[in-house]
Amino acid sequence: MSALSSRFATLRRGIGHAVRPYPVAGLPTGCRLDLPGRGQTFITDSGKADGPVVFLLHSVSTTGLLCWYPVIPLLERDFRVITMDHRLHGRGITSDTFTLDECADDVVAVADALGIDSFIAAGFSMGGGIAQLAWQRHADRVSGLVLCSTGPYFSSIEPDRLLLEQRIARALTVVDKVLPSPSDRVLDNSSSHPVKWGLAQMASTPLGLQGVFAEAMANFDSRDWLGDITAPTAVVVSTHDKIVQPERQQLLVDGIPGAERFDVAGGHACCVVGAEKFIPEFTAAVRSVSRTALAI
Repeated sequence: MSALSSRFATLRRGIGHAVRPYPVAGLPTGCRLDLPGRGQTFITDSGKADGPVVFLLHSVSTTGLLCWYPVIPLLERDFRVITMDHRLHGRGITSDTFTLDECADDVVAVADALGIDSFIAAGFSMGGGIAQLAWQRHADRVSGLVLCSTGPYFSSIEPDRLLLEQRIARALTVVDKVLPSPSDRVLDNSSSHPVKWGLAQMASTPLGLQGVFAEAMANFDSRDWLGDITAPTAVVVSTHDKIVQPERQQLLVDGIPGAERFDVAGGHACCVVGAEKFIPEFTAAVRSVSRTALAI
């Protein structure tokens, strides 16, 4: 998936969400966390304190809470659930650089700061790439993978598509100059209308950074090492996806030894629009990976 395509998908999701918004309720209170040598990011840490730990890694141009808020209340009944804003997203790390490798290292830095030895990395779209890299770079820390609406590479791997996205992103920097960044008070007000809350979350990531994100995603390709993944893995396939086609998602199922497939009859926005179908399949996938990890 490309960063630009994801942005348009996010906008479509916003429109669909406005028509029939999934309720924003029961969200954990977040905080800013200092990561030595890296900066400060925004996290939530909730659920069963002594339960298996699940890191929820969000898609491009969203935030940890915006991407994952529908699943958090159910998941935290049995798991310790961590969300974080990736660098240059929302209230994530301020940085001059952005790579998915850095994002994967940021995840482990958050785990270090929270005293977490191992965790299941669950990623949606771009977050799925970050989850894969978290295993590749820190295999001893990642006990399992849940990869949702994602693949072993993204669409901006195509040079022409990447160039187009970078040109559009440069044009969108003008919008960033006039679009105010939402305050913490607004971002934390989950009692507001779901659309208002969601749009504030979206606006917390500058539009002009889409070219940076697209280039980072173009540099990701896990096909050469999928077969090396030893962590229990579940792949949640959005079967109506036009952004990351099901055939590309299936490459993860075919390439990762023992990977289990869970199907969601929805498109690329299924984590929020169509969350009613996504939630049971995703939670089943997390539980399956957790059981297998505990048995090892």
